[in-house]
Amino acid sequence: MTRPAEIIVVHGLWFGAVFMQPLARRLHRLTGMPVRRFHYRTTRGALAEHASRLHAFAQESGAQRQHFVGHSLGGLVILKMLNTFDDLASGRVVFLGSPLQGSVVSRKARNVPGSEALLGKVQSTLQEGFPVLPEGREAGMIAGSRSMGLGWMVGGTGGPGDGTVAVAETIAEGLDDHCVLPVTHTGMLYSHQVAEKAAQFLAAGRFER
Repeated sequence: MTRPAEIIVVHGLWFGAVFMQPLARRLHRLTGMPVRRFHYRTTRGALAEHASRLHAFAQESGAQRQHFVGHSLGGLVILKMLNTFDDLASGRVVFLGSPLQGSVVSRKARNVPGSEALLGKVQSTLQEGFPVLPEGREAGMIAGSRSMGLGWMVGGTGGPGDGTVAVAETIAEGLDDHCVLPVTHTGMLYSHQVAEKAAQFLAAGRFER
C-alpha cells in the first residue's frame, strides 16, 4: 500500500540510525506520519556516495510526499541528494545544526593528529559546507546555542553556537525559516522542543514563534 506521506531522518557524523530513534518516535507522535531512519557509514564514503544511497532508500517506499530531517552532516547529504536527483516526491526539509557554510571546527581539526582518519572522505565537505538550497522545496533550519561539544577541543566555534557548529554556519540564502534553540549539537536529537519545532515546519513550512 502506498503511503500518502512519510518522514525520513538522516543522522550525522559518527552516529548511526539507532541514535535517531528518540527523534523519530517523537516526530511520529507529533505528525502521525511514519518515520524511516536512514543509516550510512559517515566516514567511509564521499558526500555524493551517501546522497546516492539516500536516494535509493527514499525510492523504496513510493510515498506520495516525502519530508526529510537531517542532523549535522545528514543535512548536507540530503542537500546533495536533492540537488542531484529530480525524481523525488515533494515535501519539506528540516536541518538540525547542519553546517551549510562549512564548519570552522572541522577546519581547525585539520591540525589534530589523526583527523583524516576520524573525518574520512567527508572531511572536505564538513570544511566547505554545501549551501545550495534546491528550488521548489521548503527548508528550515534549527540551530543550537548551548556551547558544549567537540568545538571546545579545537578552540571553539568562533561565535555563538551549539558547541560544534556556529549559528552563523547554519544560515544560507534560500532557507524559508531559521530558529535558534538552547540545545547542544548532540542534544538536538533528544530535545522535545526540537522535535516540536521540526514537526511545526513539516506541517506549515514555518516555525511557530
